[in-house]
Amino acid sequence: MARKPNKTAAKAASKKPAKVVAKGATKRPADALMDGHAARIADALEAIAAHMSANAPAVATADSLHAADAFVWHPDGRLSPVAKVSRVEIDLLKGIDRMRDILIENTERFSNGLPANNALLWGARGMGKSSLVKAAHASINVGRKPADRLKLIEIHREDIESLPALMDLLRSSDFHSIVFIDDLSFDGNDASYKSLKAVLEGGIEGRPENVILYATSNRRHLLSRDMIENERSTAINPGEAVEEKVSLSDRFGLWLGFHRCSQDEYLAMVKGYCSHFGIKIAEEELEREALEWSTTRGSRSGRVAWQFTQELAGRLGVKLSGK
Repeated sequence: MARKPNKTAAKAASKKPAKVVAKGATKRPADALMDGHAARIADALEAIAAHMSANAPAVATADSLHAADAFVWHPDGRLSPVAKVSRVEIDLLKGIDRMRDILIENTERFSNGLPANNALLWGARGMGKSSLVKAAHASINVGRKPADRLKLIEIHREDIESLPALMDLLRSSDFHSIVFIDDLSFDGNDASYKSLKAVLEGGIEGRPENVILYATSNRRHLLSRDMIENERSTAINPGEAVEEKVSLSDRFGLWLGFHRCSQDEYLAMVKGYCSHFGIKIAEEELEREALEWSTTRGSRSGRVAWQFTQELAGRLGVKLSGK
């Protein structure tokens, strides 16, 4: 009598060929399409990365200072050359004769390799603090050979924490450089002033001999009065808390105070601008309009005098090409 076939074996036999076929089967068209799409994306990303790397701005070196006399520092390590500095000629800065003479003397000593002090220009707004720094830099470079020219490098207030990197760059340069910080002040719990303190004095390396720092501020101690009073009222040892922050301004060896100008000084500024740019107007009418302009602005300063000069020149059709 014939034996009945084993059902389990029959099932296994029927499944076995299917497994062999599945194992040797090629990828489905959809899978191949996805793989090709992923490869194209990877190639595109590599091309974009290579393009961005090729077009990325080069990090500055000591040789970068040959490109211009003035630069703007960026925290990513770049020095952007400034082809034309926005400045006022030093002869047009009126009412600040004493501060002008002191700063130029200090700058000239530094540019000649002699000892000089970091300078803090503080006081009333619009009285020519920033203009004096830029004008002093230009006046020192008059008649100098390219290799002896003084460099002016502006660093923005919010980039102060990158100041040590800038110092490392300038330390290896043959040029003498002014590092310029405009409108310097600190608020709240801002601790970036510690980077500036270390550079001015107190760090292991200290300030390079070929670098000097000039800063402008409306505040003598670079801190608002309410910050100082808050430290005195809330700190466990108020004297130490205040001294720790106020000591920053003490590290500037040269303090130059700028105060509000008188009416005569304000009118002298206006007349100086009009004479320099060839603006023709009767003196009595000029004085009347200039005083009326300052009254509407609520202040008298070099900035207000310049703004009035621009208004007058525009109204009379005179171009301020000498700026």
